[in-house]
Amino acid sequence: MSEDPELHDRQLAVYGITVAAGLVGTGVQNLRAYERAGLIDPHRTGGGTRLYSQDDIERLAEVQVLLQRGLNLVGIAMVFELRADNDRLRQLLADLDPDN
Repeated sequence: MSEDPELHDRQLAVYGITVAAGLVGTGVQNLRAYERAGLIDPHRTGGGTRLYSQDDIERLAEVQVLLQRGLNLVGIAMVFELRADNDRLRQLLADLDPDN
């Protein structure tokens, strides 16, 4: 099965922390805090430099929206965890559906 090139492009870590922070409208210290809170896991180069993908940027933008709506970092982590659980359950149901 061939890999979707668009998916690969979205997961390619190319943005440094300063660029990523600028793209989502926040500071680099906030990106570090989001990483410590487990909200994001950027790629690290051999030297430890953080690199962010387009998927990471979209997740960071979502963090910004949820913060603006009043959630704190713990609440945002719970939202992301619940969403992942929901996605897994939907996939399980789809796999069990004989008509699918």
